Amino acid sequence: VQLVESGGGLVQAGGSLRLSCAASGSTFTISAMGWYRQAPGKQRELVATITRGDGDTNYADSVKGRFTISGDNHKTTIYLQMNSLKPEDTAVYYCNAVKDYYTDSGLVRNDYWGQGTQVTVSS
Repeated sequence: VQLVESGGGLVQAGGSLRLSCAASGSTFTISAMGWYRQAPGKQRELVATITRGDGDTNYADSVKGRFTISGDNHKTTIYLQMNSLKPEDTAVYYCNAVKDYYTDSGLVRNDYWGQGTQVTVSS
């Protein structure tokens, strides 16, 4: 699975950006996709996820009400609409895709990552 992000950039506080992530390759068994971010000196953290089957979404508390994750019908392209951006949203945003399947040993999860796109919010 290959993931290509786009849409990052520089924006003033209170502004908006829309990130896109397109998956290609062996996408048939992707179960969920999402966005994570990593600020300098901090660990990578979950921003939002969306399941492929029923489109269930999940958000970090810090972005609830400001960010919206969505996907196309096949959920091979996802979007992150970011509104009311704050300086603390500044980070590299990574697209993630998950494939999981059961084996005799239990559930196996494989994560795939994009190259990341920089989002900078100035105060």
